[in-house]
Amino acid sequence: MAESYYFSVTKVFIRRMKQQLIGNPTKKVINRDDRNLMNIAQYLKDGQSGHKRSIPPLDQWHPKHCGAMDLKVLANGEWWHDGQLIKRQALIDLFSTVLWKEDSKFYLKTPVEQIEIQVEDEPLFVNQVDMLELENKRYIQFTTTTQDVIVVDDEHPIFMREYQGELRPYVHVRFGINALIQRAAFFHLVEMGELLENEKGESILVLQSGDLSLQLGT
Repeated sequence: MAESYYFSVTKVFIRRMKQQLIGNPTKKVINRDDRNLMNIAQYLKDGQSGHKRSIPPLDQWHPKHCGAMDLKVLANGEWWHDGQLIKRQALIDLFSTVLWKEDSKFYLKTPVEQIEIQVEDEPLFVNQVDMLELENKRYIQFTTTTQDVIVVDDEHPIFMREYQGELRPYVHVRFGINALIQRAAFFHLVEMGELLENEKGESILVLQSGDLSLQLGT
C-alpha cells in the first residue's frame, strides 16, 4: 500500500528538522520549541495509517503541560514558527488535528504532552460552503482550509462575534474551537439564506440547516 501524503510530508519534515538541528555542527543545542515540534510530528507520523484524515480523542488524554512554544496562528490564517512562515499546508493540516483549547488558551496536544501556542483569533478557517441533503433535509456544510468538514446543527452553530472592532462570522468545530468563516465563503452563505430587516432597521441573515434556524446580525 502506498503511504499517505500526510505520512510522507511528516517524514520529510522530521528528517529536515533533524538535519538542520542535529546534523548542524555549529548548533550544539537543539531549540526546545524545535524538539517539541519534532515530537508532535513524530507522534502524528506514527498515528497516520492510510489516507483518511482523523481527529484523535484529545478529550480522553490528560498529558502534562510542557510550557509554551513560539508557534503562532495569525488572524489571517498564517502559521508562524520561530519567526518563519510555515508554507507546507499538509503539515499545518496535521498539526490542526491536535489543536486543543483549555481555559481560553490554545495548545497542541498528544497523549504525553500539552504545549501552549499563540492564536490571535481562531486557528481554523472556513473557505468552502455547500448544501448537503440528508434524510430529506437540507444542511449547510462547511469545509476548512485544513480539511475539517462541519455540518451546521445544534452542536455546530454559526454565530457572530466581534474581533478588533469588526463583527465576524464563526462556526463551532470541536473541543471549544471555532472556525472563522472567510469572506468569500460568507458571501456564498448569504446567497443561501434570506436577508431581512428587524424592527431597528438592522440587516438580519436568516439561515436554515436541518431543523436549526439561525438569525445572524450582519
